[in-house]
Amino acid sequence: MEDILQLIKDNRYTDARSLLLQKNEVDVALFLEEIPRERSFVIFRILPKDFAADVFSYMSPEQQKYIVENITDREIQLILDELLIDDKVDFLEEMPANFVKKVLKNTDENTRKLLNQFLSYPQHSAGSIMTIEYVDLKKEMNVKQAISRVKSIGKDKETVDICYVMDSNRRLEGVLPLRRLILSEEDNSVEEIMDRDIIFAHTLEDQEEVATKFTKYDLISMPVVDQENRLVGIITIDDILDIIEEEATEDFQRMAGMEPTEEEYLKTGIFTLSKHRFTWLLVLMVSATFTGNIIKQYQEVLESVVLLAAFIPMLMDTGGNAGSQSSTLIIRGLALGEINTENTFEVMIKEFLVGLTVGVALALVNFLRLYFLEKVGLALSITVCFSLFTTVILSKVVGGILPILAKRINMDPAIMAGPLITTIVDAVALMIYFATAVSLMNIK
Repeated sequence: MEDILQLIKDNRYTDARSLLLQKNEVDVALFLEEIPRERSFVIFRILPKDFAADVFSYMSPEQQKYIVENITDREIQLILDELLIDDKVDFLEEMPANFVKKVLKNTDENTRKLLNQFLSYPQHSAGSIMTIEYVDLKKEMNVKQAISRVKSIGKDKETVDICYVMDSNRRLEGVLPLRRLILSEEDNSVEEIMDRDIIFAHTLEDQEEVATKFTKYDLISMPVVDQENRLVGIITIDDILDIIEEEATEDFQRMAGMEPTEEEYLKTGIFTLSKHRFTWLLVLMVSATFTGNIIKQYQEVLESVVLLAAFIPMLMDTGGNAGSQSSTLIIRGLALGEINTENTFEVMIKEFLVGLTVGVALALVNFLRLYFLEKVGLALSITVCFSLFTTVILSKVVGGILPILAKRINMDPAIMAGPLITTIVDAVALMIYFATAVSLMNIK
């Protein structure tokens, strides 16, 4: 890539273009992101229009906006003409409204109507990520006619691996893998060899649910139908991979107690990062005052047995970690469809038994450490270990149930993750600890 920069500097644009055309479009897009924008713009303009459109589709929204703002309306139209419909939609969805109007102005009327239709679908729905670049067949065709149609229209389609069979009213009736089509006898009808067991999505279905279907059924593409079961588009695996990454990133951010953002870390301003983190930190800080109030209520207990305070961090940390383990597994299970809201009781029982097993082991190890190694009194050792045992069981159950309850009320289960569960468990662990101390150690 340094050779290309030197060629540009020497005004040897033809040689630079020849080298660029030997590279992958993704690598060229990444290269243009890493160099100064003025120079990246010069390089972009020397690319052939079809190659430039492919490179453009892999650029970040900021880079795309910069390019479009600095080229002519005619060049905008040429780029849009070369982009697949889903790439056009992805590009426009990231742009401000006034910018979208400028871009749409440079498209023909049919394309403009189509783009407006796609942009009207709710964000993160199947309709917003689908493409219309697919091969459609009629069930009355024979294999020879179907192959001929694939050859005639397949060049401009996003994928030809799967063909979609419709009736005269465009209702989806079946799917036909290209492999089966070309290996079948020419006089066989499409209706005879197509698959009628179709995995499909509705236009308003959430993209996370669509991604789950792709994973479950090992699909490379999926048809999208409207309310009348008419085929309106398909979703391809490349878009699903982006969605899986996006949804996983969002879950990680929620689990860490942050508002989700799609912006890259190094390209996000300090104020924006602070804003996304502040809200949850404030909520958790305020909720932590409950823990402080519990300690205040048992101040006399602490004053009577000062050593009680030494074990508070261990109890709270162990409880929080135990709850986070459970919540992480349940959130993952919900995301992959392995667990649903109907499994609430089953999850509760399983986490209770896991907590019971782990709690006994931890309490036993802790008792041996306190009583025999550190020579802590018997009553205090039992108090600490019983509190630890109870806290672990409670943490496991709470960590397993809260994500499911969140899912049941249509909230993101990732919200019920580490920070929130830790705050709840901390308060309950302290109440158990002090109540046990008062009962077993005869503290008044």
